Amino acid sequence: MRNIITYVTLFVNVIAMFSMIVGVLLHSGRGGGLSDMFGGGGSAALGSAAAERNLNRITTVFAVAWVVTVIALGLLLA
Repeated sequence: MRNIITYVTLFVNVIAMFSMIVGVLLHSGRGGGLSDMFGGGGSAALGSAAAERNLNRITTVFAVAWVVTVIALGLLLA
């Protein structure tokens, strides 16, 4: 049973890691970021502030999930 929990935790960890990487790369830096990817300008895209806010929240959830799974894997593999 412990092996199954370890593999599920590892799977969630890897998914959270890749999702967090994608979320960070989608954030706007000095350019437009998410709005530039879809062809709009920084201020011309409607709802870009809401999209950035939601992207911040989603990335934060994936980061917390990653940290929790890292701690869980540390406890499971010790």
